[in-house]
Amino acid sequence: MRSALCIGINDYPGTGSDLAGCVNDAQDWGNALAERGFSVSMMIDGDATRTKMIRAMTAAVSAVGSGDVVVITYSGHGTWQPDDDGDEPDMRDEALCPHDFATAGPLLDDDLFDIFAQRAKGARVVFLSDSCHSGSVAKMAPPLNGQDRGRVRFLEPGPFLSGADLARAHKAAKAPVKGLSRGTALLVSGCTDTEFSYDANFGGRANGAFTRVALDTLAKLDDKATYVDWHAAIRAALPSVSYPQSPQLLASRTQRRWPVLG
Repeated sequence: MRSALCIGINDYPGTGSDLAGCVNDAQDWGNALAERGFSVSMMIDGDATRTKMIRAMTAAVSAVGSGDVVVITYSGHGTWQPDDDGDEPDMRDEALCPHDFATAGPLLDDDLFDIFAQRAKGARVVFLSDSCHSGSVAKMAPPLNGQDRGRVRFLEPGPFLSGADLARAHKAAKAPVKGLSRGTALLVSGCTDTEFSYDANFGGRANGAFTRVALDTLAKLDDKATYVDWHAAIRAALPSVSYPQSPQLLASRTQRRWPVLG
């Protein structure tokens, strides 16, 4: 069984920070995965509420058995909040931002860990995340050419945190964060925990910079390529002058040798 769940969120009511390329990202991932024999489900904008995302991701992971593969892609805003259980070295829980983030709050890496931990022994769970978890939504990307500019995929945590919590988290040491990779999923992310992932424009079409590069390199990989090979190909293009983000591969030694999407 080869299944995929592709999530893309441009519309963030109540935040004043809508994006442009995330729905295209989800559709592009869906098309690429369908061509490789995956059964694809989509969650776009208003369908991707916090409750529905948890339900759909849990169902996707729970449905696969030994020898099966499930791929979950997420394109949208990321954020963080102070870590409450002491499992993060930088005292921050990284998080995804559902469509209803302004009212329902984020989907924490702890939540993702709980979801991914439900996989059956021998099942492969791959999570591809084109979002970021630090920075300022007001910062704009350098131009790709003379006209195109991108917005960073980050929402400030301030709307749902107290001043004391914000101060405590801002004082935390910036240690490498691996919260989203804990547990049993292989994670390929668009940037490090201290960088931005950019909402970009390629030839007049909006996409995430990471998603565009990941899909372009995926199409050129040979059949025996591993995630190490794919990550190396992505890193040959990113970071760049226009998009200073460093995609990450967080996985066990065994997972790194998995065939890409196999």
